[in-house]
Amino acid sequence: MFCHLLVKRGSSGDHGQPESECLYVTNLPCHVETRVEWIDWLIVILLNGAIVAFGFYLARGVRSTTDWFLAGRSLPWWIVGLSMYATAIDASDIVADSGFTYEVGFSYFVANMVGTTVGWTLAAFLLFLPLYRAGMYTNAEYLEVRFGPTARVLCALVQVQYRTLVLAIMGGSLYWTVRTVCGWDAPTAMATVVGVAVFASVYTAFGGLKSVAITDVLQFTVMTVAALVVWVIVFNRVGGWAGVESKLAAHDPELSGLLHVGRDHEQTPSWLVILGFTILGLAYPVVNHTQSMRMLAAKSVWDFRMCAWIAGLALVVMSFFNLSMGVFGRALYPDPEVLKAGGATADRIYPLLVSELRITGVTGLIVAGIFAAALSTYDSIGSSISALLTRDVYARLIVRDRDDKHYLRVGQWLTPAIIGISFLYLPFLLRGTMTMFFLELTSAFVIPLLTLFLMGRFTRVHSASGSIGLLAGALYGLIRQLKPELLPDLMADAWAAYPFAILVSALTMLGVSLIKGWHPHGDHLTSSSEGDAGWLQSSQQAARELAKSTSAEGRRSGSLIPVVLALGVIVLGCFLCFVVFW
Repeated sequence: MFCHLLVKRGSSGDHGQPESECLYVTNLPCHVETRVEWIDWLIVILLNGAIVAFGFYLARGVRSTTDWFLAGRSLPWWIVGLSMYATAIDASDIVADSGFTYEVGFSYFVANMVGTTVGWTLAAFLLFLPLYRAGMYTNAEYLEVRFGPTARVLCALVQVQYRTLVLAIMGGSLYWTVRTVCGWDAPTAMATVVGVAVFASVYTAFGGLKSVAITDVLQFTVMTVAALVVWVIVFNRVGGWAGVESKLAAHDPELSGLLHVGRDHEQTPSWLVILGFTILGLAYPVVNHTQSMRMLAAKSVWDFRMCAWIAGLALVVMSFFNLSMGVFGRALYPDPEVLKAGGATADRIYPLLVSELRITGVTGLIVAGIFAAALSTYDSIGSSISALLTRDVYARLIVRDRDDKHYLRVGQWLTPAIIGISFLYLPFLLRGTMTMFFLELTSAFVIPLLTLFLMGRFTRVHSASGSIGLLAGALYGLIRQLKPELLPDLMADAWAAYPFAILVSALTMLGVSLIKGWHPHGDHLTSSSEGDAGWLQSSQQAARELAKSTSAEGRRSGSLIPVVLALGVIVLGCFLCFVVFW
């Protein structure tokens, strides 16, 4: 038997309601219209409510900007690493990325298992360790030291665009979850998303990074257990690997390629897709202050280095369980036109699979996991972007030197404002696959910024080349999106955009350096920029004092254990992508 599933649409329709409010898809199994029992909601409220209450409890110790932005540099490596993972795998990964793998398959494994794990290792051992020792609070501070104030401000603004988009994807993921699992109408679902965002912004504004990082670890536990439970149930329902393969092949033999990383994507060869995903994953830990902010809060150099492997291991393992759900969903609903009928998108596949469980208690646990992932994203991005705007825009350009409490209040008030900005993207995201929208914008702005960090750290390009290279890369990205006919076919390709964005930015920086000269030899990282005076300078000094390691920690910081563990995780990710799932 079949029934109707309520989804959003426009115009006018049947059943006495305008299609601006609803549209009915008639060929999905009738048990899709589930309702979440009161005991399920009790589980959701108790699990997430207890975590948030603990976050408020931790907020009592916040007295300064060092406490709020850097958790007093007191976090051990395992909290830093698991918080990095919890921020990386949020509701958008559980829902939106499942919708993406519904369409592209296991190729997307490469972004997490290879790109991001390599990025975390580079950040921990080469890119951000000098920032930690210099007492810096944000990754943008480094760019002023290396390339001048324009690069610093542009970095902050690009991250505002980049991370508020991620917040919007997370909001869209939560929206589709409550619409599909609970059967709620669009206004009620959107009101729920707004309520979660407001709730997260309040405890984040009070508690700062320490509250956020520790609650992230607890939220990581909830969403990991939930993800594993739903995976086991759906895996059994689809009939295991044999069932997935047979169901995909029965609909279309080419769909079996979704189970392989090395499949070609329409006219794009697999190697170019893999390269694009690797660059995308690499950019995440580098051009993303939600990650560097946690690393800069580590209590010692040892903890700073150790965090990379635990974050990477959690990501490699859970990426398989989270992302494979999209392919399982494709095996159960192989025709995307059925799933997308009436303006819905492939992003509905994970909520749809959850809605079919109909197991009281289990449904509550899974919905609790999605809400926990949403809360961890709102608090993490809200706090990190407020740090960027407070230090790298407000204190650097607008109000240059006030007391510490003034900037603490500014950071706290900016948090809900940043979360609110993300809702401007939602009308665009809900029209199509959210991750594809994200990929289009990141290739234009984020990848050129990644190039600045890499060129600044590993080459001697001239300081004037930074802003010029960033603008050149962004211009290429905008032309590719708005006027692709002006570019050669290869440069206009969506997957080729990632390496070409790096090439355009890097070659521009090299060209400027050939004209203006090269940066002097030696360590070009000083503790602060010429523009960092007053509060910016004194706060850096306070962070440096907190980062001084004990003699025992100093001896441990030379150990090879963190390097071996981090490289082992990278090897594991490469083995899974290029051997097991190739």
